[in-house]
Amino acid sequence: MTKIAVGQTAPDFRLKALDGKDYLLSALLERGPVVAAFFKISCPVCQFTFPFLERIHKRYAGDGVTILGISQDNPRDTKEFCQEFGVTFPVVTDEKDYPVSHAYGLTHVPTIFLVDTGGKVKVSCMGFGKKDLETIAAQLAERRKMARAPLFKPDEVIPANKPG
Repeated sequence: MTKIAVGQTAPDFRLKALDGKDYLLSALLERGPVVAAFFKISCPVCQFTFPFLERIHKRYAGDGVTILGISQDNPRDTKEFCQEFGVTFPVVTDEKDYPVSHAYGLTHVPTIFLVDTGGKVKVSCMGFGKKDLETIAAQLAERRKMARAPLFKPDEVIPANKPG
C-alpha cells in the first residue's frame, strides 16, 4: 500500500533530472496528466516494467502527457539503467533520504501513479500490473483522442502481475 490512493491529491515535488533540468509536478500538471513511476535500478520488477512504460511514452506522450521516471538511485547508476532498458522519457532522482518517495508513502517499487491535471491520482499500482498499465494507456489514449494501440504484443507471455 501507499499513503496516496486513487482519488487523493498527489503531493507536489521538485526533482532534478539526469540532464540537470528541474521537474515540478504542479508545472507538468498545468500541461496535462503525469505518469509518475518510482523505481530502483536493482529491482527486477522495475527492470521488467520500464520497457512497457517506454511503449506508453512512445505512443501517448506529448500534447501535455508526461511519463516521468523517479529513481531512488544516484544519477550515474540511473543513467546506466536508462541506457540498458531503453528508457527515453525524463527521469529524475529522489536520492538522499527519498523525500518524495516518503511523501507518497512508498513501501515497494515499482510504484506507478497516473495523476490528472487537477492533481488527483487516477491510477495507483505497486509492482507490475498488466491491467493497471492497460488502464493508464487507455486513459492517455482518451486524453490524446487517439485510437488505443495494444500495449502487449500477441506473442509476448506477460503475467497479470508481479509484486514489487
